Amino acid sequence: MSEMIIDFKNTAPANAEHFKGGDGTAIIRKFEDKSNKIMLFTLPPGASVGVHSHEGNSEIIYLLEGSGSAFDGKEWTSVKAGACLYCAEGQTHGLRNDGDCDLVFFAVVPEHHLK
Repeated sequence: MSEMIIDFKNTAPANAEHFKGGDGTAIIRKFEDKSNKIMLFTLPPGASVGVHSHEGNSEIIYLLEGSGSAFDGKEWTSVKAGACLYCAEGQTHGLRNDGDCDLVFFAVVPEHHLK
């Protein structure tokens, strides 16, 4: 298999209790190298990724299934599958599943290297 193809179906899931200070358990399948983290998350109903800031990196989230609420540093906004969220370096965000089915999303966290 090519190194550029990440097969999350064959990547062991890890349970992350209270991820970034959030509620419940996030289920994460992750690929990581020195420049990026690429993760497939499942948040069961009631679970959340806690509100946190990005220093030295940013985060792009694409919602695949379900619905919930995203925090942009000021307020919570309803989001659903198909939404793409971006948290720039230095900003704060969070995500919670306040729906009645799993919230599934990809998250990409590129590290910002000083040149």
